[in-house]
Parts: sequence; C-alpha cells; structure tokens
Amino acid sequence: MKENIQAYNNVLELIGKTPLVKLNKIMKDFPGNYYAKIESFNPGHSTKDRIALYIIEQAEKKGILKPGSTIIETTSGNTGFSLAMVSVIKGYECILAVSSKSSKDKIAMLKNMGAKVYVCPAHVSADDPRSYYQVAKRLHEEIKGSVYINQYFNELNIDAHYNSTGPEIWEQTNGNLTHFVACCGTGGTISGTARYLKEKNNDIKVLGIDAYGSVLKKYHETKEFDSNEIYPYRIEGLGKNLIPTATDFEAIDKFEKVNDEDSAHTARELAKTEGMFLGYTSGAALQGIKQLAAQGEFDENSNVIVILPDHGSRYMSKVFSDDWMMEQGFFDSQHEADATKVQFIK
Repeated sequence: MKENIQAYNNVLELIGKTPLVKLNKIMKDFPGNYYAKIESFNPGHSTKDRIALYIIEQAEKKGILKPGSTIIETTSGNTGFSLAMVSVIKGYECILAVSSKSSKDKIAMLKNMGAKVYVCPAHVSADDPRSYYQVAKRLHEEIKGSVYINQYFNELNIDAHYNSTGPEIWEQTNGNLTHFVACCGTGGTISGTARYLKEKNNDIKVLGIDAYGSVLKKYHETKEFDSNEIYPYRIEGLGKNLIPTATDFEAIDKFEKVNDEDSAHTARELAKTEGMFLGYTSGAALQGIKQLAAQGEFDENSNVIVILPDHGSRYMSKVFSDDWMMEQGFFDSQHEADATKVQFIK
C-alpha cells in the first residue's frame, strides 16, 4: 500500500519553489509594495541549495563526478552546508575551505553534516596561500579525482538561478514586479535571476547590495579593481575582495553599500516586525532596501522583490547574541540590549 503514502524520496526534492511573502511592517514608512523571497524554506535553509544541486548534477551528466569522488569548495558557510547535504544524499566526500569570518554555528553545522573543514584567515588577500581560495585550489591539486566547484568563477552558478529563481519570481508575481533586489557575493543569485527577469521585461530594475569593505560597487561603476576599497567587515555572504566572473555586472543596474552595524540591527528588526528569523545577509538586503527607499528609489507603484537568502539559526553566536553585539560596539542609545526579555525564576 506504499503507493498511498505521499512522501518525497529525499530532501533534495524540496529544493526550490520557495514562498514569496509580503513585508507589512518593516517597510511601512516607505512608498511601494515589498515582497520577500524566503530562501530559508530550502532544506539546507539557504539559496545556495539551488547551485549546489544544479552544479553537482551537471557534473554528473558530464561524467566529471563519479562514485567515490571528492567535492571541494570555498565557502562562507551556506554553500558549504548545501554541498555537504547534497554529498550526503549522493555519496560523495566533501571538503570545505571556510573563511574564519564564518560564524561558529556555520562551522559546527558543516562538520556535523560530514564535511571536512579547513578554517582559513579571513583578512588576507585572495592570492595569499592561506586564503580559502588558495587552500581549496591546493587541496584540489593534491586529491586525485576531486572536483572543485569554484562558485566564484563558475558560469553554472548563474545558470542555476536563471533556470529556477528567475522563473519562480516571474510566475509568483505574474510579471508585475518593478524592482529586483539581492545581495551580491559570488553574484550567481542576482545575475542569473536578473538575466531571466530582464529577458521577460527589460524595464525591471536590478539592484545589488554590497558591503563597505568590498570592491564590487566601485568595479560596477568604473570597471576598475580598486584595492583601496578593501578592508575587514563582518557581514557574511556578500561583497568580495576580488571580481567573480559569476557576477554579470551588465545585468545589474545599481549597487548600494551597507555597513555591519545597520545590517545586524535590521536582521533583528525583521524578526520582531515580520516574524522572520533570518540571517545577517538577509538583514543586509533589507537594510539596502531601506537606504534605497530613503533616497527615493521607489514610489507607490513599485513592486519590489528581495531575496532573503538564509536563516537566523546560523548566526546565534553573532547578530542574535547580545554579547557579540556588545563586543562589536553595536549597542548605543538608539539600539540597546533588552535584558528585560528574559527573566529567571528562582
């Protein structure tokens, strides 16, 4: 009688088709309509599930990945988790080079998903042998039969979103969107989605969110790589100290930069206003939209779609920790830790 049981064969069948949810309170002071594409509904709790499955399945079709193969990747955490999850189901070994900027929660999750993790210093140049880019390359050269996903320079990163995220948003909005907003790290999410949406309607404006300390915004505006733009920042999952070829700068109309502190508070605000317990990168995306709205980017006829890429559970030791926020100097007279929320009964 098992034919009467409605069940998925494995968690990979749950990837994609994430919901679009209206933002009702956090943007109430600005004109326009705002909708969040909540990627934490993927089984790996982030948008990176899409590229992990797509790139691995393309490699399988081409015969590059075979039984017993090892998958290697550089990651700030989310792509690594997605790759580890897919590797568990498909039976591959998974080795990840992770930035030390990644939260302890993310690193613990990777380890517990069966991946071997190399934690590399965050604030070194991309060509430093200790950087997570170079460590991954070295491991790929040393391990016979390994496959290096190389998401920053892999066109399949863009294709994954062109074939899934873009069509989903177009269908969910019936084509009635005016703006598409996403954080830009590798650039795959914003680029692939933007390519699809602009093919449908070239008037849709694509807005990328970058971080202070990253080179992407200036490169978009000048086509020049300026190392003077680079300095340490805390937000994970957006911005870069190199230029990824997985970013289609021609598909992006404008970049807006956000800082660590505002993005952290907006992530917390998102939980308290919309009931969405999402990640630091999601806070950055919303902070960028707030700044753009304050600049007059949107009007009452705007329908703004934003990708909120990951879940808050990966930042319990960071933005959702009062101790961490205090250590960063993020609490002040405007934003104070609310100790009254927790009371201990003796």
